[in-house]
Amino acid sequence: MKQISTYTTTTKRCLSDYFLTSFIAMTCFFAFFFAPLNEAVAQEKNALYKWRKGIVKDEFIYDTAAFPSCHSASIVETTAGNLVYTFFGGTRERNPDVEIYICRYENGTWTAPMSVADGVQEDGSRLPTWNPVLYQIPDGDLLLFYKVGPKPSEWWGLLKRSTDGGKTWSAAEKLLDGFLGPIKNKPVLLSNGNLICPTSTEGNGWNIHFEITADFGKTWRKVGPIATGEDNLQAIQPSILDHGNGKLQILARSRNWALIESWSYDNGETWTPLNKTTLPNNNSGTDAVTMENGMHVLVYNHVLPGPENPKGPRTPLNVAVSKDGKKWDAVLILEDSPISQYSYPAVIQTKDGLLHFAYTWRRQKMKHVVVNPKKLKRRAIKDGVWPSVKGYELPTLETYKAEEE
Repeated sequence: MKQISTYTTTTKRCLSDYFLTSFIAMTCFFAFFFAPLNEAVAQEKNALYKWRKGIVKDEFIYDTAAFPSCHSASIVETTAGNLVYTFFGGTRERNPDVEIYICRYENGTWTAPMSVADGVQEDGSRLPTWNPVLYQIPDGDLLLFYKVGPKPSEWWGLLKRSTDGGKTWSAAEKLLDGFLGPIKNKPVLLSNGNLICPTSTEGNGWNIHFEITADFGKTWRKVGPIATGEDNLQAIQPSILDHGNGKLQILARSRNWALIESWSYDNGETWTPLNKTTLPNNNSGTDAVTMENGMHVLVYNHVLPGPENPKGPRTPLNVAVSKDGKKWDAVLILEDSPISQYSYPAVIQTKDGLLHFAYTWRRQKMKHVVVNPKKLKRRAIKDGVWPSVKGYELPTLETYKAEEE
């Protein structure tokens, strides 16, 4: 009986172990086999994924900071291949405590925000700083342009230089009277050796002009302002696209419910009158870049405000591409939350071919998104309307709160 009992018990244990092992094996098999399918189904359910193909990194530049508010990003790749990111931060925009901050990407992480410029005057009083813009001289200094002044109609331009990739900075150089440097978006080095800075003024109406230097900021001259056209279009903060052979295009923020453009066919010496594009604008900043392959990239809020006011919500934040600067294809939605704002973006292409987007996240933090342009899916923008994708609808505040819960 003991033998039978032992045999029976052993058999039961073996059978139990067999079924348990088989169950685990089958579970692992199904988990392994169907995991990609389950992930694909999950991604299909999350329709925003259709607008985020190509994104390889999405991150905040910092978690906490000594200032509550931040804005106006600029990003650059240094000669050594590192990233440097700048923005302004303080109590709030226009407050005298607003300073220019720098973060550097080192050893796989961003350094904490470091103040590199403030608005302290000789008499000890303070003024806010504004709109920093970075530019890396090929095999030379890293330049930091920024503004100081009580408001945009009264600010002036300054320049600092770094010889070590943004770790340390020179004393501020005040630009010549009447010169501001690039007002929001990066300068472009032209084939003729000129560095052209897209800039604008807001004192006596909105006007766009260019500040050109042939020696990287030692001497300057002006071109413009650009004629505002028959409709007296009001535009500022241009970005420059380079179509080659001296052909340039600007895209600019406006008070006219549309992105504004102008063209030059002589390396920026003369420009056509301002004209509306087919793309909407919510009276908020944009940026653009021409990639090495000649494709043009635009980052902006694809928002058409109501007829009563040209200023609209600064969300969503969109990316479009074009071969000719005229016909644009939708490729990305970087942010789609109805909780504004996602704004004042910057875009560059690094030596490895990737696109880097930098922008303000709700005035609380600064964002950085890296994109592989080879993975982008293009959908035509027709008559200025962002194309629809099955299963995706721009979230409202109500739907967003429901999803968060």
